[in-house]
Amino acid sequence: MGRSSLRRWTAALLILGACAPRHRHPRLVRAPSVTDDAGRTVTLAAPAQRVVSLAPSSTELLFAVGAGRQVVGRTTWCRYPPAALSVPVVGDGLEPNIESVAAVHPDLVVLYRSPSNGAALTQLEQLGIPAVVLRQDRLEDVARDARLLGTLTGHPAVGDSVAQTLDVVTAGRPPVAHVHIAYVVWDSPPIVIGAGSFLDQLGTLAGAQNVFHDLRPASAPVSLESLASRNPDVIAVVDDSSAAATPSFAQRPEWKAVPAVRAGRILHLPGDLFGRPSPRAAQAIAAFARLLNTAK
Repeated sequence: MGRSSLRRWTAALLILGACAPRHRHPRLVRAPSVTDDAGRTVTLAAPAQRVVSLAPSSTELLFAVGAGRQVVGRTTWCRYPPAALSVPVVGDGLEPNIESVAAVHPDLVVLYRSPSNGAALTQLEQLGIPAVVLRQDRLEDVARDARLLGTLTGHPAVGDSVAQTLDVVTAGRPPVAHVHIAYVVWDSPPIVIGAGSFLDQLGTLAGAQNVFHDLRPASAPVSLESLASRNPDVIAVVDDSSAAATPSFAQRPEWKAVPAVRAGRILHLPGDLFGRPSPRAAQAIAAFARLLNTAK
């Protein structure tokens, strides 16, 4: 896949982001059971030992709660932590190939909550493969999902610890905002981040004010006229790689109507850290604050 495909996957997550060996688990008191983010009750006979993760955020979270050795399948874009790179790729996370997923014999599949994954969920249910559907838009979702995945994989204490750390981060008092910012995650049509996204939270906790915070969804399409009239100090973009190239839209004449674009005030957020909500929220906030200081 090229950079364009990766960009589409990252935008999709924002708009809506060798098989491990079996090992015995300590004696189980009760069958793990949770209610997932689609309102479904997911009950397993025992903690999952062969997990396929179909979202980068879920893969990172599984490793964070101590279930990394139980992950036997990932998406092309699941690249953190580095240990995840040794897990076989089963394809994409949106509209996944269920044959590829089933081929690794999972006893749990973690799906990103998206209309695009409705058919995949139905197919998994028909095959008798348990699946948990997780919403991953805000940091609170990550905390909740840490507890859910910790329970389903037999690591409830670690999952709860990860969740508590995130609870502390989200409870922090935001500093006085000194930079007005607009997050552009797609350019045709322009799609910006609203109050429903973790990026809005990270920016607020780092000292930025999202000029589209009044939009309740995680993201929404807007007009260039609206973007220009709100006059953000900077435009933030999530980079697909470490190379902070000027986004192509900034070269187009119509985008010059936005003062920040015309002045070249583009803030590059590395996709590895900002392309999804993750347990590394505190690290992301600190990095965001440093970037904002350069944008004053």
